[in-house]
Amino acid sequence: MTIDREKLLDIYTRTMRVARFDEKMRSLLMSGKLATIYYTMRGQELVTSAMMAALNQDDYLVTTYRGQHDQIAKGVPLDLLIAEIAGRVTGTCKGKGGSMHITHPATGVMVTTGVVGSGLPIANGLALSSQNRKDGKVTVTCFGDGATNIGAFHEAMNMAQLYKLPVIFLCQNNRYGEHTAFADHTKVDSIVTRAAAYGMKGVKVDGNDAVAMYQVAKEAVDRARAGEGPTLIEAMCYRMMGHFFGADFSYMPPEHIEEMKAEDPLPKLNALMLEHQFQQTELDAIVAGLEAELEAAVEFAFASAYPDADEIRKDVFEEEIAA
Repeated sequence: MTIDREKLLDIYTRTMRVARFDEKMRSLLMSGKLATIYYTMRGQELVTSAMMAALNQDDYLVTTYRGQHDQIAKGVPLDLLIAEIAGRVTGTCKGKGGSMHITHPATGVMVTTGVVGSGLPIANGLALSSQNRKDGKVTVTCFGDGATNIGAFHEAMNMAQLYKLPVIFLCQNNRYGEHTAFADHTKVDSIVTRAAAYGMKGVKVDGNDAVAMYQVAKEAVDRARAGEGPTLIEAMCYRMMGHFFGADFSYMPPEHIEEMKAEDPLPKLNALMLEHQFQQTELDAIVAGLEAELEAAVEFAFASAYPDADEIRKDVFEEEIAA
């Protein structure tokens, strides 16, 4: 499998933007400069970056409350994202949604939901709209392995295949549903086997392999855009920190932790870049630029005002229009 240097650089930049954002957020939380519930995406930076690199900007994304990496990789501006998480009026949802409800249609991020599994039928709705309008857009919905035991997963899979919807179901299987190991909540060997029950194409891939992940994503996007229907992708990855910021690994066996460290996607991606004749100084310069972007985003967010009290009544109900 091969990948051109321009696309690999795109994936690297997206991945490192996610990684540096996550590190910055954890730093703000630990220093007391920010107080919020935060779900770190450490270990899942690459899988989503390779997926989003296969999409167009106007393609749709539906993700979950643990989806900051998906949002960043899709292109949500860091200043607006941090402002939203910090509850500021300049955020993507005027500071009223927080990290669990990020929406930014300009980059195709249509819904972030806090309800496990609920994003899949919503993604079907977006895909059905695209199919009816013939606008050529593809919808990706991201979720974890735990969400595949929700009824909405099965209903959405069945409907998507029935109508050949241009939708991709991306299961980022990090091997844990909150604090429950995969083998303790699911008795099939892998999530991808469930695709066959609906006659759907299913692919299992190493989500920490940039080339393999991108090629699987690109093939699924091309199929969807050509009207050939949905794909279930099971991207194997690791959650290298607790389910939420501050949680420990007391429920994980030591051998899993060691395996997880050995499969860290960031050094693997860096090594791949060097193999493709990128210079370390070039890669370091990209990271330095992202650091500067993040510093400016944090400054913008914290300099922004909180929403006015009357905002609580806005964006709740559509104003009545006289007949």
